[in-house]
Amino acid sequence: MPPVNAPYRPEGLSARPLHARIHPDAVAHNLARLRAALSAGRGAPRLWATVKADAYGHGVARVLPALQDADGLAVLHLDEARACRRFGWQGPILVYGGLYSPADTLLLDSPDLHLVITHAAQLAWLAQAPLAHPPAIWLRFAGDIHHTGFSADAYRNAFGIASELCRRGLAGEVGHLNHYARADEPDGVDDADAVFRRLIDGLPGPVSTSNSAALLKHATRAAGTQWVRPGLALYGASPFADTSAEALDLRPAMSLHSQVVGIQRVNAGAGVGYGGAFAAPDVMDVGIVTCGYADGYPRHAPTGTPVIVDGVRTRLLGRVSMDMMAVDLGPVPHACIGAPVTLWGAGGLAVEEVAASAGTIAADLLTGLSARVPAQLARGASPAH
Repeated sequence: MPPVNAPYRPEGLSARPLHARIHPDAVAHNLARLRAALSAGRGAPRLWATVKADAYGHGVARVLPALQDADGLAVLHLDEARACRRFGWQGPILVYGGLYSPADTLLLDSPDLHLVITHAAQLAWLAQAPLAHPPAIWLRFAGDIHHTGFSADAYRNAFGIASELCRRGLAGEVGHLNHYARADEPDGVDDADAVFRRLIDGLPGPVSTSNSAALLKHATRAAGTQWVRPGLALYGASPFADTSAEALDLRPAMSLHSQVVGIQRVNAGAGVGYGGAFAAPDVMDVGIVTCGYADGYPRHAPTGTPVIVDGVRTRLLGRVSMDMMAVDLGPVPHACIGAPVTLWGAGGLAVEEVAASAGTIAADLLTGLSARVPAQLARGASPAH
């Protein structure tokens, strides 16, 4: 038992006031919103909920109950798939990374695994490893992104080899997977999809092409496939530079919070932070907030990056340090030590707005929070935009 006079500390919080709040209800809302975008009509595609990178930093265990209406989960590697099984998920799991070595075939120890296959050696490894639970195969086309996958010249030969594995009982069905490089653009998938469709013309098997951006901007095309694979939008961030999450009816599933832990009166011309990256134009009050690049906040975020102090929008000043940052208290003259600070995800401060100010993307911030930032499940409704 804690001492009688010990201050109350909500579960999941540390002595340091920096913490993330996770809103599973927002994830459930976003999942329903994405399904609606595909139409609920007969033949609508099934949905892989992408939970790689520990559910984009939100914690698979925390958000899994909100994803029970998903048709399957998508992860990067087999260790992530095994974690999802430990957390109780019994449905299909798509493994984007497939197999990294022959030894990975030893991890194919549960039913309903789906492997993305990107090169011929992976097919050879499967051929040499009879399994109790043969996985389904999704052949990835290199497409217009050219990260991993089979070239157009190699694709049909790979399909033949994969089909032979199926006939031998070493694999389940063979599907076709593509990932667009420019799905966030109005015409960004037209040519790439035409090439892919010509490539797989006449080949049996399900098709999957669409991430969050493709699903939302090219919903009619996405609805014509058998599986879609949203990620970022499930967590309430927009995949588009010109359209907000609010406009898409997406709710933020993570908010990041801290406090003012110090206040400095700075004279005109004095520098703030390392290198004096910001020079005060006049006498001003500067708030010191406990959050820094060791927590995952971007060190390169410039002066002017928005923050909210005690409900009032203001700005970051100078250079973010390892453990703290400075903020302008001019718009918040009533602020005092202990004043609450929102760094993103609530009060109208979208994570993608902070990311854009820092010259990066929302997924970079969400997945980049370090292990020293505690997270707690939020109570009640998800935060307003």
